[in-house]
Amino acid sequence: MRIILLRHGQSLGNVDELAYTRVPDHALPLTPLGEQQAREAGPRVKSLLGTGPVAVYVSPYVRTRATLNALALGAQAERVVPEPRLREQDWGNLQDPVRQEVLKHQRHAFGHFFFRLPNGESGADVDDRLAGFLADLDTRAADPAHPRTVLVVSHGLTIRLLCRRLFGWSVELFESLSNLETCEHRVLTRSDGGWSLDRPFTQWRPSPDGDTQ
Repeated sequence: MRIILLRHGQSLGNVDELAYTRVPDHALPLTPLGEQQAREAGPRVKSLLGTGPVAVYVSPYVRTRATLNALALGAQAERVVPEPRLREQDWGNLQDPVRQEVLKHQRHAFGHFFFRLPNGESGADVDDRLAGFLADLDTRAADPAHPRTVLVVSHGLTIRLLCRRLFGWSVELFESLSNLETCEHRVLTRSDGGWSLDRPFTQWRPSPDGDTQ
């Protein structure tokens, strides 16, 4: 079984943080550059997926669904499942810019995994819902009719936490890794020896506990 993880294209929130004060996070669109990134990613993703059928699981946010549509997978995507558990970390409704700046500093000092945002989630909350998604995916994949190749279109932090779950990385290592760039991908492959990653995530510091990817 293979899982291709793809982050969405550049969104309005990636270039204008004040957009979160007037547009719900789930409704933020791709920028024109993000649309171009997604279209250009199409041939690369199709090549990774190969010729067989593909099961697609996509965050229901506008930017992830728009990214998937721009890939133009056509009939190659045998099934497409909007999966709310693949959404980005919830920061809570429309954001107050002054309050959010304070929260970002507090979160950085406290740790991204355990800091719970008021009216939102902690990284640990996202990790918990991803555990449920992965368990369900494992059950579905046991059905011979389920495609052996899976495409997940999701978000930066969510993708890092999904890998943390699969590989059993420490919290310290997770917090030392950077998000994928917009429309960047990783390929996970499962064999008898467990899961492997095609290439590591960018790491902005060594993990304080010495854990490695």
